[in-house]
Amino acid sequence: METSPSPKKKQVLLPIVAGTEPIEASIPIDILRRAGADVTVASAGDALLVEIMYGVKIMADELLADCAAASYDLIVLPGGVPGAVNLGGSATLESIVRKHAEKGGLYAAICAAPPLALASWGLLNGHKATGHPWFVEKFPPEVTAVDTNVVVDGNAVTGTGPATSMEFALALVEQLYGKEKVEQIAKPMLVRYECGYSMKEVNSVEWHCSGTPKVLLPLANGIEEMEAIILVDALRRAKADVVVASIEDGVEITARYGTRIVADVILGEAADRALFDLIIVPGGMPGAKTLGGCEQLVALLKKQAEANRPYGAIGAATAHVLEPRGLLKVRADRATKHSNPLTAR
Repeated sequence: METSPSPKKKQVLLPIVAGTEPIEASIPIDILRRAGADVTVASAGDALLVEIMYGVKIMADELLADCAAASYDLIVLPGGVPGAVNLGGSATLESIVRKHAEKGGLYAAICAAPPLALASWGLLNGHKATGHPWFVEKFPPEVTAVDTNVVVDGNAVTGTGPATSMEFALALVEQLYGKEKVEQIAKPMLVRYECGYSMKEVNSVEWHCSGTPKVLLPLANGIEEMEAIILVDALRRAKADVVVASIEDGVEITARYGTRIVADVILGEAADRALFDLIIVPGGMPGAKTLGGCEQLVALLKKQAEANRPYGAIGAATAHVLEPRGLLKVRADRATKHSNPLTAR
């Protein structure tokens, strides 16, 4: 009996460049790969290693110049400044997106990229579109600016910024795969908001640090890329000194959905420093389990606890790092974790 061939994977191109916004790149990469898409992260520069905003280092899959002959189902442009300007100034990228659009292909951009890239190429003329509020005035008269998080108009999808990157990414999944796939992905990620649900503070204490806060963020292969990159992005925006440390043999980490993150240091180098003001552990499987088995990291966390300094974890890391090491006595009113950490997505 002949078996029917597997359906061809949707092909997605996501270019990055110096100055790309980390959240706006990492969330679409993660979400689209969860949906089953083959996402090519392409460097619009001369090297595969790209330092994007806030010192986040990403290893691209390909150089953009090598992607010109390929066909894609979707091209997604992340924002950021000067990232969106750099993408908009790339003749290679403009040519790729223009040919794709002329064939009726789906294309998308978020934050500053709708006005500074797509609109600058004339690819939003006659469309309704949105973008970051700081940049919507850059739309030409041919584009109708709409004050909403995400706009889908024909084959063009636009979004406003980092905080709406999840909504933007799920809209792309819906365009490629339909609403059922969106629901399938959103549920295990706990994408929902209810008043009083998102945050609850118990045993309130004041956190103190002298000078610039020093934060340690350890990484292992298989960690959840969104959880790691959002933490780095937000804390560095707040001017914290964030040290991204690999517990692996080298600084390059391959996250759960294939994003290749380059850490600042190996954990051993960070461990020699003075106490941190905060240690925060990202989740994702199998990364959280690997982090929980790292004796050097556990020793740092215990030292942090003994000094009565803050530490924390997200997702599966609560169950696989803090709880089994006696760093968290889980009670219903004192801690939270992914509802199914053994299979956390």
